[in-house]
Amino acid sequence: MSEKSLFKQLYHVSTIGFTIVISTFVGLAMGYGLDYAMDKWIGIHTKPWLTIIFLILGIIAGFRELYRMATKPEKNSEPPNKKDL
Repeated sequence: MSEKSLFKQLYHVSTIGFTIVISTFVGLAMGYGLDYAMDKWIGIHTKPWLTIIFLILGIIAGFRELYRMATKPEKNSEPPNKKDL
């Protein structure tokens, strides 16, 4: 295994972790922001519900992207050489 492919694999693994965390955080922030806006500007008290719904949607989006990354074939995948086997 070359050093270049090792760094490429480490990049993909770290991207997966960041994707799940970021999508969860974005869903949480959107839900909390909508709860705040609904309460402050419109006067409808939806305090925990929009936060919970958007948190769940963020988690689902993170795992969906994880699945897409796992099933996507590599563009530059080379068949293994007989020397490597």
